[in-house]
Amino acid sequence: MQATDLIRPEHVIPHLAVPSKAALLQALSGEAAGRFGLDAEAVCAALCRREALGSTGVGDRVAIPHAPVAGLKRPFGLLARLDRPVAFEAIDGEPVDIVCLLLTSGGGGRASLDALACIARRLRVQDVRDRIRRAGDRREIHAALHEAG
Repeated sequence: MQATDLIRPEHVIPHLAVPSKAALLQALSGEAAGRFGLDAEAVCAALCRREALGSTGVGDRVAIPHAPVAGLKRPFGLLARLDRPVAFEAIDGEPVDIVCLLLTSGGGGRASLDALACIARRLRVQDVRDRIRRAGDRREIHAALHEAG
């Protein structure tokens, strides 16, 4: 699986202003639900259940909230760059400014793990994160995520 399988240019949100982790999860749930005809509250509830197990803030100001959602046929991702970092209870204690929402089919399994690993590998690269933060628009953010650094 490649990052291009999960995040298309139209799945990038270059400017997202939210005051909190809860508001961020709600905003991303609404975006994802609108794109796939899902129930935004159900998506947000799934994300909150996952966050209750432990924060998906992976460090380096990055979070990858993820959850299985009934009704999806394949994994789906949204990448958002926040206008201002928000506290996310990340493992390093830093607020996040790059967030990749990952929704997978209700069955989970290998495809879910592959999708999560794919995104985590790309966002672990310092050059990728730096390019996303400097990018001027969604196309540049998308290119930063997908091109070799």
